[in-house]
Amino acid sequence: MFGLGAGELLLIFVIAILFLGPKKIPELAKGLGQAVREFQKARDEMMNEINKPHAPAEQGKKADVEVVAQKVESPEAKTDSSESTKQS
Repeated sequence: MFGLGAGELLLIFVIAILFLGPKKIPELAKGLGQAVREFQKARDEMMNEINKPHAPAEQGKKADVEVVAQKVESPEAKTDSSESTKQS
């Protein structure tokens, strides 16, 4: 692990206990674990989004929505609705 042996890790741990106290070490480890977990989750979500295949069906749906929008905005639709209102 980074070229450190058991003796070096033990020395670092003892110094951390002296400076931070035994009650702060578990809190820091918990916070570090949560940060690493969130980073991995964000990385996995990004990789899933990048690798997700884009289905051509989505493009067809978009085209259908545009056709419906054109029908709603067309002047023919407005005149038909105004004539039906006048007849009522």
